[in-house]
Amino acid sequence: MPNGQPAEAADTAPTQTEERRLRRDLGFWGLTAIGFSNIVGSGWLFAAMYAAQTAGPAALLSWVGAGLLVGLIALVMVELGASRPEGGGTVRWPLYAGGRLVGTLIGWSVLLSVGGTAAEISAIMQYADHYLPGIYSGGTLTASGLGLAVGLSVLLTALNWFAVRMFARVNNLVSAFKVIVPILTVVALVASGWHSGRLTDHGGFAPYGYAACLSALAGGGIVYSVNGFQAPLDFSGETRRARRIVPAAVLTGIALALAMYLALQIAFLYAVPESMLGGGWKGVSFDSPFGQLALILNLHWLSSLLYADAVVSPGGSAYVGVAVNARHTYALAKNRTLPRYFMRVDEKTGVPHRALLLNFLVIVVFLLPFGGWQSIVTVMGDMYLLIYAASAVAAAVFLAEPGGTTAGWVPGLRWIAPVSFVVASEFVYWSGWDELRIALPLVLGGLLLFLLMRRGHQGGESLGSELRTGAWLVVYLAALTALSWAGSFEGSGRLPAPWDTAAVAALSLGLFFWAVRAGVAYRASLKSPA
Repeated sequence: MPNGQPAEAADTAPTQTEERRLRRDLGFWGLTAIGFSNIVGSGWLFAAMYAAQTAGPAALLSWVGAGLLVGLIALVMVELGASRPEGGGTVRWPLYAGGRLVGTLIGWSVLLSVGGTAAEISAIMQYADHYLPGIYSGGTLTASGLGLAVGLSVLLTALNWFAVRMFARVNNLVSAFKVIVPILTVVALVASGWHSGRLTDHGGFAPYGYAACLSALAGGGIVYSVNGFQAPLDFSGETRRARRIVPAAVLTGIALALAMYLALQIAFLYAVPESMLGGGWKGVSFDSPFGQLALILNLHWLSSLLYADAVVSPGGSAYVGVAVNARHTYALAKNRTLPRYFMRVDEKTGVPHRALLLNFLVIVVFLLPFGGWQSIVTVMGDMYLLIYAASAVAAAVFLAEPGGTTAGWVPGLRWIAPVSFVVASEFVYWSGWDELRIALPLVLGGLLLFLLMRRGHQGGESLGSELRTGAWLVVYLAALTALSWAGSFEGSGRLPAPWDTAAVAALSLGLFFWAVRAGVAYRASLKSPA
C-alpha cells in the first residue's frame, strides 16, 4: 500500500471506477423499507413458537433484551455508516481497521452468511407444503422441494438484475404487505383466541428458568429474526445524503420490527389452545404456527392470508438478502478476499451482476446440506454476529488512532464500542455448542482463503506482520469455541452458568483492547515513511 496513505486511500483506480458506477437513487423511506424488509422475514412466522418452546412466556424478555442489545450494536454501525458510506461497507470496515487477515476472515464469514437467504427460501417451502404436499417433509426439503427452491433462487436473482431504483420500488410494495398481515394476525388472534392467565400458568412466567431467555436469543431464532438491520448500511454507497439518512433509516427499521415481534409473541402465547399445554410450552409444536392457529380458531380467511404471506414475507427478505449479499461480494472483491473479477458493476444498471451470480451458487450449496429453517438460522446467525464484533473494533480504532475521528453522530461511542463487542460475543456464545462447533471452525477455514488470495497479490505488509495484526481474531474464535465446549449452553457443563457468561465477557473485553491496539498500530504503519 502507498506510504503515507490510510487503507481507504489504497484502493486502485479500477476499484474507484466501479464504485462510481453505483446509482445513488435511494432516499430515507426506501432505505427504511430495505432495513425493515430484511429484518421481517421468516422470523415472524416461526420465532414466536420456537422462543416459547425455549423460554415460555419469558420469551417476551428475550425480545426486549434483543432489541436493547441490537440497538447498542446498531449505534456503532450507523456511526460507521455515517462516517464512511460505501457499497458493502460492513465488509470494508474490518479491512480498514484490522488489516488483510481480519478483513479476510470476516469477509469469509459474510460469504458463508449468504446461507441466511437459503433459510428464507426454506421457510417459504415449509409453508408452501400446505398447497404443494411433498416438497417439505420431516423438517427437510424433499427432492422436488429442492428443485422448487432452486427455481425460486433463480427468480430472486433475476429480479435483482436491474437498477436499484426498480429494486426499491418493488421492495416498498412488499414491505407494505409485510406490515398489514402481521397486524391483522395479532388483532384476529387476540380477539378470537385469548386465554387469560397464560403468563403465570403452566409452570409460571419462566418455566425453564431465566437462563432460558438467553438460549432463546439464538436457539429460539430471536437473534436471527432481529438481524438484518444493517442492510441500509450496505446500500449507503447508493444513497442520497447518506450521512443524514442512513442512521435514521437503520434505527427506524429496528423499532418498527421489534414492536411487531413483541405483539406477535403476545398473540401466540395467549392464542395457543389449552389442550396443547399439558406437557408445557416445550410440547407446543406446529409446522406452520400462525397458519395452523388460525385454522384451530376457525379463522379460515386469516389462514389463507397467512399462507400467502408465508411466501411474501420470507420472499421479501430473500429479495433484499440477495441484493445485500451482492453488495457484500462486490466489497469482498474490492478487498481482494475474492478475485476482482466479481467487483465488476454493470454500467447500465449500476448492479454487480457477477457478484449476484456467485451468491446464487452459494445459496444453492446451502440448500443442499441444511434442510430446516431452525438448523440454518442458528448457524447463519453466528456468521452475522461476527460482523457486529468486527465493526465495534473498527469504530474504536478509527477513534483511537492519532487524529482519528468519526462523524460524531453517536455520543459516547468510546464506551458503546467495547460494550457492543461484548454483547456480540455473548450472542455468539449463547447460540450453543451444537451450532458453534460448526460455525466457528468454518470461519477459521478462511485462513486458507487468506493465504491463497495473498499469493496472488504481493505488496503491502509482510506475511508475519499481517498474521500478528490479525492474530487477535484467530485467538478470539478459538477461545469462543473452547468456552462453548466447556460451558452450559449445550456444552459439557464443566464451566457452569453464570460463570461461563461472565468468562466470555471478561475474555471479550480483553481481546477487544488487544484488537484496538493492533488496529491502531496497523493504521500507523500505513502512514509511516518507508
